[in-house]
Amino acid sequence: MSERINRVKEVLVIKGMSQKELAVQMDKNPNTITSICNNKSQPHLKDLKRIAEILDVDIRELLVPTK
Repeated sequence: MSERINRVKEVLVIKGMSQKELAVQMDKNPNTITSICNNKSQPHLKDLKRIAEILDVDIRELLVPTK
């Protein structure tokens, strides 16, 4: 099982947005967003910043805290 690094999936649920909607707004393949949401891959920082903007959250809310 992959290590949980991001909280994108959780924040999407909180914001009431689907992975497909995020993929459209990001102009990304829905499979890419699914991989990010399942922590199978991690977004580049530029993409993470864009996700935070789309979801209207602080970028730190998309990451699992280390402390």
